[in-house]
Parts: sequence; structure tokens; C-alpha cells
Amino acid sequence: MPYGTQSIDEDDIQAVVDVLRSNFLTTGPAVAQFEKKVADYVGAKYAVAVSNGTAALHVACLAAGIKKGDEVITTPITFAASSNCVLYCGGTPVFADIKKDTYNIDPDDIRRKITKKTKAIIAVHFTGQPCEMEEIHAIAREYNLLVIEDAAHALGADYKGKMVGSMSDMTTFSFHPVKHITTGEGGMIMTNSDALYERLSLFRTHGITRDENLLTVNDGDWYYQQLELGYNYRITDIQCALGISQMDKLDLFIENRKKIVRRYNDAFANVEEVVTPYQQEECNSSWHLYVIQVKKRKEIFDKLRAAGIGVNVHYIPVYSFPYYQKHGYDNVHCQNAEKLYENLISLPIHAKLTQSEQDYVIEHVITAVKDC
Repeated sequence: MPYGTQSIDEDDIQAVVDVLRSNFLTTGPAVAQFEKKVADYVGAKYAVAVSNGTAALHVACLAAGIKKGDEVITTPITFAASSNCVLYCGGTPVFADIKKDTYNIDPDDIRRKITKKTKAIIAVHFTGQPCEMEEIHAIAREYNLLVIEDAAHALGADYKGKMVGSMSDMTTFSFHPVKHITTGEGGMIMTNSDALYERLSLFRTHGITRDENLLTVNDGDWYYQQLELGYNYRITDIQCALGISQMDKLDLFIENRKKIVRRYNDAFANVEEVVTPYQQEECNSSWHLYVIQVKKRKEIFDKLRAAGIGVNVHYIPVYSFPYYQKHGYDNVHCQNAEKLYENLISLPIHAKLTQSEQDYVIEHVITAVKDC
């Protein structure tokens, strides 16, 4: 019983088959259709689809102009890509602590970590619960910083009535199989900026363009130029066809997740050994993860795994990894993040999780915490 998995039906399969029978397997019409579908859903002006969520973060940092000497503030409770993307560009990730209730990056600690070198903030919507974007945007305006939202967990979430993906300089999504919708692998960057869209499009495709408005000279219809040192981060029409079909079911997928959350919350409400997730009233989480805090985490984790329940831990503080420890982060400590990591377990939550499977998870969690 995995903590997350894809939900694929016959419509998804047929959409992929249709592309396989078409003239375009990559860089064809399905890419633009998928981009438009996601952009319309979240209310963004532009979308740039790429090969995976990490590529989306890397391209966003490139478009932001992150370079050696720049600092970017982010959270340690995230997948490593949220900070690795800064390193790829030669910049320096700076870790701000999380809030005790939401587990998201603390705006007050962001402010404490700002220096003259700070160029941007990468806010990660952990588990699908939006960060405090009003406060983060206010800080960004005060210090003239770019804001990138890592919304790999948060497709379909909203913050005070505004969809995640519509608010900041750039927002990235991931379409890995454990996410709300999948393209197998895939990612996307949203922006409302003409200038950033132009740069995102360049960095996705080797820095090469055929746009007559960008060419320095034009020798004919065949002509193109490389304007930047970009990458091959293109996504295929095969993947995008699956994404288009999956988008039709996104709201249903999220509603199924919310039903699971309600069942878990109700079941654990009177279990004092289990701390359930905090929910902000003014926001709607898309519930990519359902995380609990427990004492004696390792013993409980092992018991649940032994029962066939694919629990996981999201996440190990990024700065504690050997690579980061060897590269200047050995004295970094975020107290709230480290305390959370000691007690954290992710329970299964996905659109295909049946009621009997939910009951099985609930029963074994309660038994495990009581026995330990």
C-alpha cells in the first residue's frame, strides 16, 4: 500500500495512444494545449512545460538570473530540488526555519535571513498547504526580491481565494506519479510576466529561438539563433496528452484526497499520541501529503511498514545531507524543522485509496502508537 500513486483510466490511455498514432511525438500541439489547460485552471497568463519538476525549478532560477554570489532563501523541509536548483546556477541556498503549526517557511525567519546578497525567495507549499504569501510578497516588495513558489505539492490549492500558480513571479509544478496529476515525469512553470516567459521558453530549449523579434539577424525562414546557454528540458506530446486527460479529473482527485483527510482527522481526533495536520481557515490545501507527528517515530514507522503500509518521511532537513554538510552547512540549524523531522510520518493518501485501506491504515496507526 504505497503512500502515493497515480490514477490512470482508459481515457488517459486512449489520449496517449492517439498521440502515438499522430505525426508529433514531441514539440507538437499537445504541449501548447497542456500548457493552456493548466494556465487557464490556475489563472496564470503563461505556462512553460518542461521535462520534470526539478527542471522547472532550475529553469525558474535561470530566468530569475540567479548566479554566483546570489543568495536564495528557502525551507529545509522539502525535497532537495528546492535548494539544489539554486546551486545549479552557482547561487547559495539560505535556509529559513518553518512555522510550528503549518510546517511551511516562516516569514519572520525569512526576514532575519535577508542580506545584501539575497536575490529571491523560494516558498515551498509543503503537503499542499499554501505558505503565507501575503507576508512573503510584502517582504519581497520591501527588499526587491523575486518570489518563486515551489508548488510541486499544491496544484489545485488556493490562498485566500487566489489559486496557487497565479500570484508570484514564477510558480513551479511537478507531474510525478505521486502528485495530483501525472505525465509520468514532467513539470511546468507559471508566470504572468512577458519578460520571464520569454526567458523560461529560451532556457527550456537550449537557449535557441526562431522568434523574429528576438533574432539579431535573420537569414531566412530556416534561421535560428542561440541567445542563452539553455538546456534540453523539453516535454513530449505523449506526456502532455496524458496530462491533458488527467487535468479533466484533477478536481475529483483533490476531493477524494479531502475525504481521506476528513476520515483520518476524525479517526485520530481523540488519539492524544497522534498530532494531525493544522489547517489554515483562509486557505484550501490540495493535500498532496497527510503527515502526522508521533513519539517513538522509528518504532511506529517499522510497525506500519511491517503491516504492509507504505508510510514515508517527508522530509529530512536538506542541510543535514552529507553534500551540504561538506559545502558550508555544517553549522546550520533550524530548530523547528529538526524537531518536526524527529516525529514526522506520512500516511498513504491518493485518489485510489479505498475505504477499507483507509480503515486498515487507521487501525494500525492507533495500535502502533498505543503499543509504543
